[in-house]
Amino acid sequence: MAEKNYKDLEREVWEKGLCTRCGACTAVCPVDAFTFPPGSPAHPEPPRYCKMEADDVPCGSCYLACPRVEGLSRPADPLGDYRSAVTARATFPIPGRQSGGAVTALLVNALDKGLVDAVVTVAEDPWTRKPQSVVITGKEALVAQAGSRYNWWVPLLAALKEAVVVRKYRRVAVVALPCAAAALARIRSSGLDLHAPYARAVRLVVGLFCTETFDYERLMEGKVRGELGIEPWEIERMDVRGSLRVTAGERTFELPLDELETCIPEGCRHCTDFAAWGADISAGAVGSPAGYTTLLIRTSTGRGFFEEAVNAGLLEVGEPVDLARVEALARKKMGRQ
Repeated sequence: MAEKNYKDLEREVWEKGLCTRCGACTAVCPVDAFTFPPGSPAHPEPPRYCKMEADDVPCGSCYLACPRVEGLSRPADPLGDYRSAVTARATFPIPGRQSGGAVTALLVNALDKGLVDAVVTVAEDPWTRKPQSVVITGKEALVAQAGSRYNWWVPLLAALKEAVVVRKYRRVAVVALPCAAAALARIRSSGLDLHAPYARAVRLVVGLFCTETFDYERLMEGKVRGELGIEPWEIERMDVRGSLRVTAGERTFELPLDELETCIPEGCRHCTDFAAWGADISAGAVGSPAGYTTLLIRTSTGRGFFEEAVNAGLLEVGEPVDLARVEALARKKMGRQ
């Protein structure tokens, strides 16, 4: 197959509204040609320079990293392949944790033991609640940033280049939504020389259960600030449990999910992956009792990181997962066209 470049992405993905804004193209472009403009762009800006186009230099890095190209196959099981399913929770305090804090516990142990030296994830500005792709190397910062992000605009994997190329970390964990986990699976298996530094450096991918995300401008500026009259810095917690619950001080507001349809980015509407099939471990609150996290352990790498955290006493296992609940949501999302 002839190598493809950003023009093929533009035709096959961007123009069809399929871009997930995962940032994989941003991370792996060798000439830093991709940028996401301010606001809520549907996709990156077309590069002003592409070495394949301008200089006839072989590349194809952006195309081979994109999780929305080439008619990607879906697994027969809506949960994808996995080795075991458990519920677990952190054994230490995590003030902002969304459920059991198991993902934070896994990563804190990994940093403590030197299994990884950096974590690429999404942090949040406490004043604006705007998410940003970051590289975290200390467990205190990791614990401080624990919690789910429901509003979105950031290309999550943008910080991967900062971690691997700029700061030259060689043992990296990534916390990813299903789209970014799919991109990382492509990067790790592509065999492309330009992807090799990332394939070698990414040691663990933790995928998060996801039905959809909400666009930052439409949710925070339009709904939360505009309709509810809540300033972003007043928000103490946001949670999705059949509706979006926003807690600010002693006040709690609920926004029905059908009223948030206009806040869902177009790329999310085409996604069929709830359970992050491409991850080493997938995690979410669904299927666990209150205060616990459901973990789907998919690979031997994932099993190793999990057992290390349990053996270190930072993670404890709970009762069995209610897989029927997880499968119901996964099947519903898999049914999207």
